[in-house]
Amino acid sequence: MAIDIQENRNEGVDLRERGRDEEGRTIFCDGRLFMQLLVFTGFEQHPKILIRTLNRSTLYGALYASLHDPRGVGLLTVSENPEFFVTDLQDYLRSTPFHGLKCRTELTFIGRTYAIGYETDLNETLFERPKRYVCNPAWPWAMWYPLRRAGAFEHLNAEERRTILMEHGGIGQAYGRSDHAHDIRLACHGLDQNDNDFVVGLLSKDLHPLSAIVERMRKTQQTSRYLSSIGPFFVGHVLWQQSVS
Repeated sequence: MAIDIQENRNEGVDLRERGRDEEGRTIFCDGRLFMQLLVFTGFEQHPKILIRTLNRSTLYGALYASLHDPRGVGLLTVSENPEFFVTDLQDYLRSTPFHGLKCRTELTFIGRTYAIGYETDLNETLFERPKRYVCNPAWPWAMWYPLRRAGAFEHLNAEERRTILMEHGGIGQAYGRSDHAHDIRLACHGLDQNDNDFVVGLLSKDLHPLSAIVERMRKTQQTSRYLSSIGPFFVGHVLWQQSVS
C-alpha cells in the first residue's frame, strides 16, 4: 500500500510518512508535496503569451505543449499546501489568458508524494526529488497518467506484493540509471474524479523512451494482472519551467 498506517487503540491513527535511517530505526515526516495537472484547449495565440504571465507569477511547476492537441497546453503546479489549488491557483487562472481556455477535466490529475517505508531520506523522497524532476530542463518530454490497482492485489501476501513491485520498480530504476526515463509517483486515493489510486509522471530528454518504458511495463505482473485501469494519457513538451526555491 502507498502508506502503511499505524493504528493504535489508545493513540489513534498515525498518518506520518515513514522511512528508516541507516541503523534501521523508523523515521517520520508529517508532510508531503501535492501536484496537479490541468489541461486546457482552445489556445489560438503564441505560447509566449502564457509564458510571460507565468514568469510574472509565483507559481512553481511546468507548462507543456500538448502532443495530441495543437491548441492544447498542460499546466503542472506544485505546492505543499493543498489549499493553494483552490485559492491562489484559481485566482491566477481567472485573471490571466488561461481564463478563456476550456479545461479538459478528463485530464485533470492530482496526487501527493508518499514514502513506502524503506527510504532513508524522507525530505529527498517527498519534496526535493519530485521538484527537481519536474523542473529539470534536460527532460523536456513528459507523460502523465493515472492508474488503478485491481482489488486482487491487496489480497496477496506481503512477499507476493513485494516481488511484484520489485519487478516493476526494477525496470523503472534501470531506465533511470540509463537516463532514458525518470518517474514521479503520486498517490491519489479519494482525490481522483475517476477513483484511481496513483498518478504517474514519466520524464525524458526524448519521446521514444517514454513509449518504450510503458510498452515494457505492460509485460510485468502488476500491469498485466493487477491493474484494473490505466490512463488516459497526457503527453507534452515543456514550454516553461519554474523551480521551487
